[in-house]
Amino acid sequence: MQGVPVLTAVELAIGTELLETEQVLAEELQSDNPYVSDILQHSTRFRGKRLRPMLLLLTAKASGGIRQDHKILAAVVEMIHLATLVHDDVLDDAETRRHVATVNARWNNETSVLFGDYLFTHSFHLASSLETTYACRRIGRATNIVCEGELSQIKERGNLDLCEEAYFKIIDGKTAELTALCGHLGALYAQAEPAIVTAMEQYGRSLGLAFQIADDVLDLMGNEGKTGKSLGSDLQKQKLTLPLIRLLSTASDADAAEIRQFLAHPDETTRDRLAPYFERSDAFQYTHQKAKSLANDARRQLELLPMTPARRILAEIAEFAVQRSF
Repeated sequence: MQGVPVLTAVELAIGTELLETEQVLAEELQSDNPYVSDILQHSTRFRGKRLRPMLLLLTAKASGGIRQDHKILAAVVEMIHLATLVHDDVLDDAETRRHVATVNARWNNETSVLFGDYLFTHSFHLASSLETTYACRRIGRATNIVCEGELSQIKERGNLDLCEEAYFKIIDGKTAELTALCGHLGALYAQAEPAIVTAMEQYGRSLGLAFQIADDVLDLMGNEGKTGKSLGSDLQKQKLTLPLIRLLSTASDADAAEIRQFLAHPDETTRDRLAPYFERSDAFQYTHQKAKSLANDARRQLELLPMTPARRILAEIAEFAVQRSF
């Protein structure tokens, strides 16, 4: 995204629908329990650009038009995303998100786990209000895949021999499945042709993969003050991401042995210790090309759509996914 102009374009294209989605969220996420209400209020500060609701609504707009069901579905996917963020912060021992304390940092892990569960179950409750059970079943399947991706990542912690294929399978589940769902539901509920539904699902999947790769780069070289969240957690949790996989596969035997020592015993200095090895490597350039290729694939999926402001914004979002960390 090119900053304010694109956000202005989003506002012009779907601003009213985004606001109505926010109203659905506000109405649904209320509780008479003061403790739960306090957590709900705090969690609203985690939400950034509302990428997933935006994707679903823009896809709908580009594929045939936004309907009332889309606003409900946009609220549902945002609830699911928020639930995964809350749980991820527990898994990563993260202390900040969007420049504010995480739920686990402000309260405790028990509260975070239960609150994430609360959001998951509430999302299915809202999805079940639609006329058919299709969306609820599709969302349930996608959520299972997201959880499988997270479980696979936990299983592979400390595996310094993780290959690219396994890495991509993990991020396809934990991140790309939900963005693919946004494209699928956006087009399907706009009554688009099956070929367009398939293309929009693939758009979301390629975008999600590119977005996760960029996140993994930010975790290694980003600035916490700019990103607004705890960084370095992948190293601390011994998660092997694409830049590290490339670094290890191309390093000399001596360098690889030293890198493996750093990764096997991570501490607060590990990012800095790895920096010289990255400088001698093409790992970040290689990773950039992978992300760029995925972003290009996402844009290609848009070719079935008529040229509209919504389609142009979707293309710019794909570009933003890569640019934000390189």
